[in-house]
Amino acid sequence: MSILLDASSKVIVQGITGREGTFHAEQMQAMGTKVVGGTSPGKGGTTHIGVPVFNTVAEAVAATGANASGIFVPPPFAPDAIMEAAAAGITLIACITEGIPIQDMIRVKDYLRGFPAARLIGPNCPGLITPGVGKIGIIPQRITKPGHVGLVSRSGTLTYEVGSALSAAGMGQSTIVGIGGDPVLGLTFSDVVALFEKDEKTTHLVVIGEIGGSDEEKAAELLGRGTRLKTVAFISGRTAPEGKRMGHAGAIISGNRGTAKSKEEAFRKAGVAVAETTDQIVSLLK
Repeated sequence: MSILLDASSKVIVQGITGREGTFHAEQMQAMGTKVVGGTSPGKGGTTHIGVPVFNTVAEAVAATGANASGIFVPPPFAPDAIMEAAAAGITLIACITEGIPIQDMIRVKDYLRGFPAARLIGPNCPGLITPGVGKIGIIPQRITKPGHVGLVSRSGTLTYEVGSALSAAGMGQSTIVGIGGDPVLGLTFSDVVALFEKDEKTTHLVVIGEIGGSDEEKAAELLGRGTRLKTVAFISGRTAPEGKRMGHAGAIISGNRGTAKSKEEAFRKAGVAVAETTDQIVSLLK
């Protein structure tokens, strides 16, 4: 089993004819993802990398039965792409696009309230991968292997580093989800943790957070209520100075809120093991 993406998922790529869309759609195909088509306004009726291209998501859904989408379009058009996917009935939307203005994402979040079945991952994220089954986004297949560890992360780079370390240690993954590092996101840590909790195949969990916001504390509170998952948390940004943005747009400390210390304390209070370095994650998980 897995969460969000499985062997039955039919995926389209919005922006499939662009450079990034083409490259990553091909990578998705190479690992067996069911990429059934793509969209590129004005190029409907053509074929690209072996799949049909449509002018709109609605046309793609009607013709292919797609239920998932990966968005690889520039920031000015990505908010509309997310809303178009939701309106067309897509239930899993992974927006890889970086640099979407906060005000635009607030508008998107408000719009998505009208489509409760639509789950958005991102934006500014690496997407997700179910090892051995399929992926939407840019997480390299080669660093993963099928198994029982769920992984959810705000950091793309740390997703790759920890996924690779888990695989090297023989600890395969059920699904890896990169939720993204922007201030306004789709699925939160708590949302993804709850999904892993319901997945019988997932027995262990790694949560990779970073400074800024309070999403990690909320996930810690959820885990503290009781969980069957053996969980390890890691928070990056221990040495970040107050008031200075570090890396992601959402990675900024304001007063006592959003510090690495406050997040680590929340996880420890919930009974979750906290790794002080990424190297400790595998040993603590074992």
